[in-house]
Amino acid sequence: MNMKNKLFLISLTFILISGYGFAQKKKDAQTFISGDVTISKYHDRDQLEALNKGDLLDLYIERIEIIVKILPNIAFATNSNVTMQTLGIPNTKDHRKALKENNEAADKYFEDTIEYQKKILPYSDKSNLIAAILFYEQTLKALYTFNEFERM
Repeated sequence: MNMKNKLFLISLTFILISGYGFAQKKKDAQTFISGDVTISKYHDRDQLEALNKGDLLDLYIERIEIIVKILPNIAFATNSNVTMQTLGIPNTKDHRKALKENNEAADKYFEDTIEYQKKILPYSDKSNLIAAILFYEQTLKALYTFNEFERM
């Protein structure tokens, strides 16, 4: 074997090993809660009443997304950086598949819900929309203090 062939084989081996290593890391990085699950700002009634209905609809939908992604998983996590490995759950093919399917189902549910909300929600009363947003925000504040209930 000449030097060019050896160099080619060594390079190819290195690329394949690197690719395999990165593929394994992707499997480890699968989280219970997908996406951004934080609210940048909470509101009071006066702030919400100053907004137009279109902005209120956007806030409402944003809060629904966060709730849909967090609530089913609060026994595991309330933020998006918790993985199976973090919790000591065996990183098996079956567990990864179950978690992936759960995350996909939550995404699908959210998409379907938003499709419905965009058609129907504009007919809601502004004061009911404000009350719902305030309720969702209080619920989300409670979710972020969930860990305090573990110590009780």
